[in-house]
Amino acid sequence: MSSTRTRTRSVGGALAVAASLTLVLTACSGGSSGGSGDSSGGGDAGDAIDTSTASGDIDYWLWDSNQLPAYQQCADDFHAANPDVTVNITQYSWDDYWTNVTNGFVAGTAPDVFTDHLSKYPEFVSQGQLLPLDATLEADGVDTGSFQEGLADLWVGQDGLRYGLPKDFDTVAIFYNSALLADAGVDPAELQNLEWNPDDGGTYEKLIAHLTVDGKGVRGDEPGFDKDDVAVYGLGLDGGSGAGNGQTQWSMYSGTTGWTVTDKNPWGTHYNYDKPEFQSTIAWMRSLIEKGYMPSLEAVTGQSSADIFGAGKYAMITNGSWMINQMFGYDGVETGLAPTPVGPDGKRASMYNGLADSVWAGSDNKAAAVKWVEYLGSAACQDVVGASGVVFPAIPSGTDAAKAAFEAKGIDVTPFLQHVEDGTTFLFPITDHAAEITGIMQPAVDAVFTGDAEPDSLTSANDQVNALFN
Repeated sequence: MSSTRTRTRSVGGALAVAASLTLVLTACSGGSSGGSGDSSGGGDAGDAIDTSTASGDIDYWLWDSNQLPAYQQCADDFHAANPDVTVNITQYSWDDYWTNVTNGFVAGTAPDVFTDHLSKYPEFVSQGQLLPLDATLEADGVDTGSFQEGLADLWVGQDGLRYGLPKDFDTVAIFYNSALLADAGVDPAELQNLEWNPDDGGTYEKLIAHLTVDGKGVRGDEPGFDKDDVAVYGLGLDGGSGAGNGQTQWSMYSGTTGWTVTDKNPWGTHYNYDKPEFQSTIAWMRSLIEKGYMPSLEAVTGQSSADIFGAGKYAMITNGSWMINQMFGYDGVETGLAPTPVGPDGKRASMYNGLADSVWAGSDNKAAAVKWVEYLGSAACQDVVGASGVVFPAIPSGTDAAKAAFEAKGIDVTPFLQHVEDGTTFLFPITDHAAEITGIMQPAVDAVFTGDAEPDSLTSANDQVNALFN
């Protein structure tokens, strides 16, 4: 019988977050039941927590149901090695997850440890919600240099303190429908050497046009193509415009133009949405919609791009490595992978996003919580996660295990990993004011995609974003 417990939930209509979140948090305490390893007096920036006598129950939350079995195995293995500590795992859907995390901060019911995201943690740090880990990791001899290059640096705040240990990473590649390529007379090998530019789209746009088919069977590069009656789009659009980061929509193109989202990353204080390299990339994206080669924003909003791909409506779509199993899991669809195109700078590009596990500052069992985070960041756990073949763990041995697991399923994941091997990744933008920036850039980029605004309107949006830092 397992000594750890797993709960899966999808809860809506949770307690509303108070506007004065930071003030409320100062009065909150909570978490799971503490044990003899509880360190209520530790956890400040300079204080190491004694994890050697950790005991009691802790709560751990994550959002990806596909990873739940692997982390349950990690929890069981951790308990076997530390029988005085029990890890209770709860999985929520993405939207409910963040609602419940933030509500938990207010109510004092947040988990001791939770999967954290780069778009969320700067705000959590500013509100004092995360426990600095540096002193304890040093005391316990944890090597933060054991992860894939650059991942550990993402979780060091502007104060120089560490607020998470990397758990996995993701990059972007092209998923394609093999049958639709064959129908078009396209050899998949042709996708290995595609070139893109924002002016005419290069050989990449030529392929997209050829793979697009209207309701009468006319291709996008043939006379008589009806852009208002498209049966198969050459390139799908992943659920929206991508707002200000475009991770799966356009970042793999803009990243090859010499453009950067911010003046520095992480912790930049000036955004660059006014630059011609960015605006021309967004203009190119809109041109695909106008030509009928890519679906409109209205057509994809609220829809599953993966399911549309699985229905045979997209010949290709760019998406993240976390989607591998779903994209290869559709009955009757033979899916393939190809690298993103080479851009104006002569290289490919992919946004490099990494998740981590963080400890809630309000946990009443910090010793067990940090000990669990240390285990989550170790090869002992990440090799297990890698062997499950769902994501790419942050430790190289875990990454290798994941590659082997995917290969055992007949999936060559080289198009994702070659970005790491070739050094063509760039970091997910990490700054303050993430929520406010999304609130500005989402409607601004949406308006360009729908034709309600011109690309140069993004300069005004950029001014609004940069005003947040003044």
